[in-house]
Amino acid sequence: MSSMFPLPTGSPTATSLPPAIVVHSLADAVAALAPGLPVTVLSAPGAGIFAGAGWWRALVAAARATHPATVCVDVLDCADAPGMAMAAIRAGQALLVLDPACPAFARVAALATVLPARPPALDLGERGAARRLHLWLNPDAEGRREDDSTPVLR
Repeated sequence: MSSMFPLPTGSPTATSLPPAIVVHSLADAVAALAPGLPVTVLSAPGAGIFAGAGWWRALVAAARATHPATVCVDVLDCADAPGMAMAAIRAGQALLVLDPACPAFARVAALATVLPARPPALDLGERGAARRLHLWLNPDAEGRREDDSTPVLR
């Protein structure tokens, strides 16, 4: 499967991706790309289950169209649902989060790049996160990687 965005060379890990931003809407995704810095757009925990791959692919495509020059990788979190991960792969999703305890983890990982855990992320749904966005994305900023994403579904 080809990704809408170029993936880093080699097999990506949570630490080799650009800084991650959790987005909950098109406005969040556009805001994440607006600074023009490399970014990983990360869905909310379990979004592959409750929102689906079609929604995610459309949201990412629309955000990317607003900032086509921004280097961006997108990751859909499918929690522990291998069926939803497979649907996402069929929809063109190249990078997923799937619980490694899931019995079908290896089967899904054979078809796409699957992260066994969410990368550290700035969650744009949290109060004040938009003010910290540029600092989080700036590779020269000190202390930018304090994960403030939440593990619960919204």
